[in-house]
Amino acid sequence: MSFSSHFSSGSSPFDEDLATLSNYLEVVTRHIKIDWEINWDTKTFGGYAELTLESRVEGLQEVKLDSSFLDVKGVEVNGKSVEYSLDSRIEVMGEALRINLPKSLNKGESITIKITYSTTPQCTAVGWLEPAQTKSGKHPYLYSQAQAIHARSMLPCQDTPAVKASYEAKVRSGRGLEVLLSGQRKGVKELAERGEGWREFTYEQPVGIPSYLIAIAAGELTHKPFEDLQGRNWSTGCWTEPLNMEKAFWEFHKDTANFVKTAEDLTSSYKFGVYDILFLPESFPYGGMENSCLTFATPTIIAGDRSQVDVVAHEISHSWFGNGIGCASWSHFWLNEGWTTYLERLIMRETHGELERQLSVITSIGRRGLVGDLERLNPRFQKLVIEYKEHEDPDEGYSQVPYEKGANFLLYLERTLGGLENFIPYMKDYVRTFEGTSITTDQWREHLFHYFKQHQDAEELTRRLGKVDWDEWLHGSGPDLCVDIQYDDTLSKACYDLAAKWDKARDGDVSSFTKDDIKDFSSTQTVVFLDKLETYDTLPPKVVAALDKLYGLGSTGNAEIGLRFFEVALKSGPEYAESAAAWVINKGRMKFCRPVFRLLNEQKPELAKKTFLKHANFYHPIARKMIAKDIGVKVE
Repeated sequence: MSFSSHFSSGSSPFDEDLATLSNYLEVVTRHIKIDWEINWDTKTFGGYAELTLESRVEGLQEVKLDSSFLDVKGVEVNGKSVEYSLDSRIEVMGEALRINLPKSLNKGESITIKITYSTTPQCTAVGWLEPAQTKSGKHPYLYSQAQAIHARSMLPCQDTPAVKASYEAKVRSGRGLEVLLSGQRKGVKELAERGEGWREFTYEQPVGIPSYLIAIAAGELTHKPFEDLQGRNWSTGCWTEPLNMEKAFWEFHKDTANFVKTAEDLTSSYKFGVYDILFLPESFPYGGMENSCLTFATPTIIAGDRSQVDVVAHEISHSWFGNGIGCASWSHFWLNEGWTTYLERLIMRETHGELERQLSVITSIGRRGLVGDLERLNPRFQKLVIEYKEHEDPDEGYSQVPYEKGANFLLYLERTLGGLENFIPYMKDYVRTFEGTSITTDQWREHLFHYFKQHQDAEELTRRLGKVDWDEWLHGSGPDLCVDIQYDDTLSKACYDLAAKWDKARDGDVSSFTKDDIKDFSSTQTVVFLDKLETYDTLPPKVVAALDKLYGLGSTGNAEIGLRFFEVALKSGPEYAESAAAWVINKGRMKFCRPVFRLLNEQKPELAKKTFLKHANFYHPIARKMIAKDIGVKVE
């Protein structure tokens, strides 16, 4: 028995993943072999997926896999064709693919199931871009976003974070375009017999990963390595469209490898071999997606001043939390994102000092963003351990709660348990104990108590742990944290003071302000200033206009600052509605587009709906669905 299995899974009703139709508790995928060919004309790809599975029970007679909008053509078990069926579609969940086994399996026995199929244009995981939506305007582009439950629309699988499997893939494409996957590239072969521009790309991912980390991108792409660090056995670099490379490389070549090194030093060795960043076209719906070996990143973090590099620190941290230790179901998603955000800020501390760490917690990306989300969320989704219903889309619960409530909880525990001197060794033991597994919150907590019971100050530290209000932290709802955590405001005080000064200028007298007010602010401090400004009563439109004229906030190249300014402006009135509509049409990241469309819809609903419907095909299917729901329109 492995040491990690000592920690029981408990009996929480939220331990089982209710967002999968697979029978993963009876049989588990160990390895997947993928063979795809991209059809750029039909916007599909297909071939087969071959799954090696191991029975967890005696007398297994059926395998159920997740599938969604797949065109299944045939199924083989251990090389022989078998009967299969697709259940009726359950909205969002898709259709269970049922495969009757020729003979029953006993516990520990394995089988290989090969499904020949193709995706369809209804695939919810893949965004297909026309040439006009790319930087050069010359070639089409595709990219996937499988989290939370969209891998099932790319391949039949056990689409749950509870299952981690290694995979290998061969993908063929024409048009001379590069193909990238979330693994280590093993080869590229010219396919002269298929015609000019046809190649086959071979990848391997030897580390077991959940299905949502299986990722693909293809298009006009180029790669440039970052400098290797002595004594480290991994490489870093970036992929992007050629016209983006100079800016992307400059922005990230200094910090990326050092972030991986720092994360290693704080946790354990980096086990994926390669850490590359792919800067995607502007329609990508997230800031970053931690696909193993290959982080997918929004180009909005190429700010020109290296102010957004911490997004990459976050995705790197996922190599240990999420990709390494994963959640057993989406109810425990905070174990992925809370720990990742906590480690990201430790990397910032090692890089820039403790004050920067504190500032990042204060911002709207941090505590203020959490409070804003808590105000609008259903109480169920205000909890760290979310009570999902059967067949409920985990995307419905997506918010800052798992990130910021989770990270603040860990910061609170860090302080409760004597600071980083005690907490970093604990974190290393946590990684060592559970790396490569998927766990529940009960297992995490059981290990936490177990670790500190072995500590030299065990009696005192376990006494402190016993005083933690576990039920309120994990299962409580409400408009803020259950504990008023205090942060060092050294770097935020000037931001707060300037915001208070603007709040007192409501009469329109702005003569005491100059453009030099923020010249010494970092980008993060400007964000903190705007966040604080937003906590006051809405500013009059003429004061917002003066704010913009002095500081140039509405025309900044930094999307984080632009978002905050338009939030302030749109709450003031409709005067900036046209400017906001023009700003949002190339912001595919949901963090930016969703709040701006919501506010635009409050001020000028016709403009909001007209703007979105005109540009709906720009947005990834996940973002398109959520924006349409936000503003009350229907899209195909």
